Amino acid sequence: MSETWWRGAAIYQVYPRSFADGNGDGVGDLAGLRSRLPYLSDLGVNAVWITPWYPSPLADGGYDVADYRDIDPVFGTLAEAERFIAEAHARDIKVIIDVVPNHSSTASEWFKQALAAGPGSPERERFWFRDEPGEWRSIFGGPAWTQVPDGQWYLHLFAPEQPDLNWTNPEVHAEFHDVLRFWFDRGVDGIRIDSAALLAKPEGLTGRFEDLDEVHDVYRSWRRISDEYGGRVLIGEVWLPDQERFARYLRPDELHTAFNFDFLACPWDPARLRSVIERTLATHVPLGAPPTWVLSNHDVARVVTRYGRADTSWDHGDRRDGVPSDLGLGFRRARAAALLAMALPGGVYIYQGEELGLPEVDDIPGELRQDPIWTRSGHTVPGRDGCRVPLPWSGDEPPFGFGAGRPWLPQPEDWRKLTVEAQTADLGSMLTLYRTALRIRARLLGDGTLTWREHGPEVLAFTRDSGLTCVTNLSAAPVPLPPHEEILLTSGPLDEGLLPPDTTAWLM
Repeated sequence: MSETWWRGAAIYQVYPRSFADGNGDGVGDLAGLRSRLPYLSDLGVNAVWITPWYPSPLADGGYDVADYRDIDPVFGTLAEAERFIAEAHARDIKVIIDVVPNHSSTASEWFKQALAAGPGSPERERFWFRDEPGEWRSIFGGPAWTQVPDGQWYLHLFAPEQPDLNWTNPEVHAEFHDVLRFWFDRGVDGIRIDSAALLAKPEGLTGRFEDLDEVHDVYRSWRRISDEYGGRVLIGEVWLPDQERFARYLRPDELHTAFNFDFLACPWDPARLRSVIERTLATHVPLGAPPTWVLSNHDVARVVTRYGRADTSWDHGDRRDGVPSDLGLGFRRARAAALLAMALPGGVYIYQGEELGLPEVDDIPGELRQDPIWTRSGHTVPGRDGCRVPLPWSGDEPPFGFGAGRPWLPQPEDWRKLTVEAQTADLGSMLTLYRTALRIRARLLGDGTLTWREHGPEVLAFTRDSGLTCVTNLSAAPVPLPPHEEILLTSGPLDEGLLPPDTTAWLM
């Protein structure tokens, strides 16, 4: 792969607790991940992005990091992580890890030192300690300030166990520069930056705390470090409705790329989807930055369930947990959306289990839920556990080959039809569709441009640089295919030569 491998890569997101369990304790780990590298290679992805694997009390699924330079024992050891990186590289799979710069953990040495040192100390200046709490609310619900025994209060935009770091402090900058070098020196190919727009805080800690201008200085310094290593990519988690402000993160001396949440949140609607695609390209092309296309991740209800609802859009503020879904319709649309996303120019992300067509698990018993949103909301908002249920690999009953122990979240009994084993033998399965599409994509798609082809107001059609034409029918009736010489792949069977509703075709 070239040094700009990330421009058109297919990147697979691993949530390690739920991917594969190698030691039988019910929790996914590095041993399980390493054992499944052949699966990822056969799937045809170019890179894996691993959500936090660091030592953590798991107050927020690992996004409360106690030590950025080690591996949590539940996952394995630093030596195992280094072996995983080497083994992935041997299969030509790049490795991207999560770095969480907005906040740390109350279990971190820095925070322990801050508590011990007391008010006014240099140790407390690494965080946001104040004598009186402010008015900000936590993104997870409840106040964003927690009091410590000596009377001061500290800021946490997420859970109380996740104290925000003070990015006006040079020590914080130096710490993360060293963290980046630590992992780049171990062969990591990219960094996904959690909550990338939140680092800078306004003077007085009042008003808006997202997307302040000072945050860009952070990423300019990070870009200088990544450029020293060559072929390393910085990827921002940037949720911003303003495309002009979003684009500032993609300037040539800042991040290489950022997640396109507009596409993920967009309803299954032809006009809205085309508008998002056009707006995305208009934002990225002038900057020379590749777009990214994302349908799902570890924070979002699974796409099969979302696309089967009456309202197919996504909004973190209104998750619509438990809203009825026609899973058959959602499954059909998810197949069509997968081919649409993979055909678009730029990089594409696949969240683990997406390739199996897993639905959201809405009926997890309350006593087994672990997402802090569930507890912080007073058990009124189920949270994100439903998209984090461990993967089904084989067999007819739980744990479906995930590991020898009882999985940390329960798997539905009917997932026996969705295991990797069951789908590998089925030519019409979601897994077979993904494997076939990723093979074609590696040859004909990825980075580049597109040319729209008009095929009616409820059909999205475009041709890519290779000559491949993608056609997605979002209307209520079958439509004829545009002129072509060959049908490379369809997300569902044709209807007497016509493209049925909620179906995508790749043509040459």
